[in-house]
Formats: sequence, structure tokens, C-alpha cells
Amino acid sequence: MSRECANIHRIICNLPRHYFPFDESLIPLNGIYVLFQKGEIGHDQDRIVRIGTHTGNNQLRSRLKQHFLIENKDRSIFRKNIGRALLNKSNDSFLKYWEIDLTSRKVKNQYASLIDFDYQKQIESEVSQYIRTNFSFVVFELEDKSERLETESRLISIISLCDECFSSDNWLGKYSPKVKILKSGLWQVNELYKIPFDVSSIEGLSMLIKG
Repeated sequence: MSRECANIHRIICNLPRHYFPFDESLIPLNGIYVLFQKGEIGHDQDRIVRIGTHTGNNQLRSRLKQHFLIENKDRSIFRKNIGRALLNKSNDSFLKYWEIDLTSRKVKNQYASLIDFDYQKQIESEVSQYIRTNFSFVVFELEDKSERLETESRLISIISLCDECFSSDNWLGKYSPKVKILKSGLWQVNELYKIPFDVSSIEGLSMLIKG
């Protein structure tokens, strides 16, 4: 998969790069986003560290806001994973509370007396600062939901199956309590090591991205 992964990096890295704060008017309503992280190199260029999309219609901009802007770990698995690694790195016992999904009022009320919500807010702020300082991204448009999900899965598979893409010694993900993140070098646990694009499909994707 190393040649295919190198080709994907070449194609993706040539797309316009977005940094925080980003102009959402430059982002399509539907599509795929690809994240890069400072200090991470693959195939002699910025290494892809996460690939994602969205399920709802016209929600790509909203998804990126959930990662970069909205300080709610339970609305962004990416934020939750960054927080996990930061807390684990500092041996912070708050990690066990960070793991709890507080989306429902019932669960939030259940743990209200146990969780220091002021401290959780502080961690959310640290996660935001880390993401905004260390990550950039590219996007490309894909209108069809099923095509988006398949493309996301196959791209993740290519990156995770590559035997030349390695995380740096200083990569924060090495402190992740999620073994799949630590071993894959990617900030995700789903769609790893599945069915990748073949060479002809990569050529088709390149044409699609270039429009």
C-alpha cells in the first residue's frame, strides 16, 4: 500500500490548505476533510493524520466547527480523542470522567455531583488550543452520502495499511489510551485496515478532486 498511500498524499497535499481561523465560505457543504498535524511527515510531505466526513446533508462546515470551534467533547470524537491523549500524557485522573458521554440529560444529572465541570471546561479549552495550533486541513466536495462514506473508508484503509507512514516520536497520539490510534498513527479507530482504493480508483479520485 505504500505506493498507493504516496499517491494519495501527493493528490491530497496539493489541495488548498485551511488553517484556523478558517473561512467557511471556502468549504463545500458536502464532502471529505483530511487533517494534517505539525511535525508529522509521510512520503516526504505532511502526513495525513485523520480523514472524516459527515452523514447529514450539507453538514461538512458544521462538522469542522464541531472539531475546531464548539467546545463539546461529546459532539466530536476527534476532540474527545485529543483530550484523552492530553489527559493520559499527564496521568490526569479526570480521564475517567472525560470518557463519559454527557449528551443526555439523564446521564449528566447522574454524574453532576462527581464531575468538576469547571475543570472539564478548562480541558475543553486546552483541546481547542491544541487543535487550532497544530492542525490544518483540506477538503474536497462529494455530494452523495454513500459515495462520501465509501471514499472515507477506502482512504482511511490506504493510510492505515501503508508500511511507510509512521508517526513521529513526539506524536501526541502515542499517549492515547486507544490502542488503534497508537498503532495506526491516525486520530480514529473506525474504518482502519479495510478495503482500500486500487490504483485505477485512485486515478478516478484524482480526477474527481480536480474537478
